[in-house]
Amino acid sequence: MEVRGKVVAEPVGDVTATLGEGPYWVPGEDRLLWVDIHEGQLHSTDVASGATDSVKLDTGAGSGPAGGGSAAGEGNTLSAAFPVAGGGILTAGGSRLTLRFPAEGSEQRPARLVAEVPAREGVRFNDGAVDPAGRVWIGSMHTGETEPLGELYRLDPGGVLTAVERNVTVSNGLGWSPDGSRLYYVDSPSRKIDMFDYDAATGEAFRRRAFADLRYADGMPDGLTVDADGCVWVAMWGGAALRRFTPAGKPDVMLPVPVARPTSCAFGGPDLSELYVTTASIGLSDSARAAQPLAGRLLRLRPGPFGLPSATASAVLPWLRSGEGAV
Repeated sequence: MEVRGKVVAEPVGDVTATLGEGPYWVPGEDRLLWVDIHEGQLHSTDVASGATDSVKLDTGAGSGPAGGGSAAGEGNTLSAAFPVAGGGILTAGGSRLTLRFPAEGSEQRPARLVAEVPAREGVRFNDGAVDPAGRVWIGSMHTGETEPLGELYRLDPGGVLTAVERNVTVSNGLGWSPDGSRLYYVDSPSRKIDMFDYDAATGEAFRRRAFADLRYADGMPDGLTVDADGCVWVAMWGGAALRRFTPAGKPDVMLPVPVARPTSCAFGGPDLSELYVTTASIGLSDSARAAQPLAGRLLRLRPGPFGLPSATASAVLPWLRSGEGAV
C-alpha cells in the first residue's frame, strides 16, 4: 500500500521521556508498551485516551554508564518490554531478562529472573523483539558506542541466551518479513540494515548480508518495523525522519517527524493502521528543546500501510510453566 501524501505526527499522552524506546502493541487491550531506557521506566499507554501507567523498575543492572546516543551516569536501564503468553511482562534491563507481574493497586511488580548473561562494564542490553512464534531476541551494545563488544541473542528453552551474532557495537532494530523467512537487523554505527535468512520452525538465522544502505541519509538507523506489504520502516536517530524500504531494499518514502531523535516505531491500533514512534530528549540543548517541544514524546502517525499481526506476538516461555529456568 502506498504511503499517504501528507502524514501528520500527533503526540499521545503527556509523558516526556529522556530516551523513549521499544514500542510494542498489545492486541486486544488497545495499549502500547514502551520504555524510558535511562530512567528505568516502563510505560503502558491507553492510546485512545492517552492515559499512561508508568512505573520505575529496579532491573538490578550494574552495567556501567547508559548509552543510546549519549553517555549518562550510573543506574538501572530498561531497554525493552513484551507481553508474555499466560500473563506478565518480560523486561530487558542491564544484562537480565525478567518476568514481571503487575500487582493490583500497587506499583510493586513481583519479578522472576528468566535469563541473564555475565555483566560487563560498558555493555548493556538494548533493543529486542519477539518473532512470530513467540521467541525472544535481545541485543546488547557498547555504551560508548565505539567498540564491537555487543552481541545479538536468542532466548532458548530453559532460559538460555544463545549468542547468534558477536562483535556488535549498538545492536538495534529487529523485524521479520510477512512470511517469516527474513530477519532484518540493525547495528546502528554501520549505517545500514542487514538481513538474515530465517528458519521460522527452529529460530535459526543465517546468511547475513546487507539489505539497505543508509550512509547517504541524515542520522543513524535505530529501531525498525515491517508492514503488511513487507516494507521495512526504520527510525533515523539524528535524522528527524522515518524511512521506508521496499522488500528489495530500495528507498521508498521518507516521513519527516517533528523531533531530531526518533528511536523506534511499531504499528498498532485496532486495525494496525497507526504507526507509533518513540522519541528522545536526551542530549538536546536548551534551544533544540525549545525548537522540538515534542522531543521525548510518544507520537502517532497514520501513514496508510498496515502492520503485521505477527509483530504483536506475545513472548512464549513454556519452560517457566514446567518449573525450569532461572528463578
